[in-house]
Amino acid sequence: MTNDAKPEVEHELVITRLIDAPRDKLFRCWTEPELIVKWFTPPPWKTIHAESDVRSGGSSYIVMQGPDGTEMPNRGVYLEVVKNEKIVFTDAYTSAWVPSGKPFFTGVLTFEDEGGQPGKTRYTARARHWNAEDAKAHEAMGFHQGWGIATDQLAALAATL
Repeated sequence: MTNDAKPEVEHELVITRLIDAPRDKLFRCWTEPELIVKWFTPPPWKTIHAESDVRSGGSSYIVMQGPDGTEMPNRGVYLEVVKNEKIVFTDAYTSAWVPSGKPFFTGVLTFEDEGGQPGKTRYTARARHWNAEDAKAHEAMGFHQGWGIATDQLAALAATL
């Protein structure tokens, strides 16, 4: 696992990988609901539903399910979308600009060509939290391990597209 990116802001968790797939395929995996459900959640959890209106101000809705059947709905809004390059999303809003009850983080995903290596993408996922407590809680929930497993699943799926 390569995780050499440093946090850019306070209360940020980050993971980065060099993935053997072009960035357009990784972008598709993050934005097409039928692909999201295939890779998004590390086992024994699974993603059972995904909706996405991929544009600045568009909403997303992802439902994860635990091994005991407990469902965890996640609503959010896309803040910035640059096709095949960048996705910024947050749970601070549930749809349009309707505030959520408790914002937890803003995600910043980048997909960059790795210099001189055709078909390889430098994928970086940053989780920016409002405060130190939320960042520590996310890390304690297994951010690096969970997002690492999900990233492996993302890479495997993108390689098949």
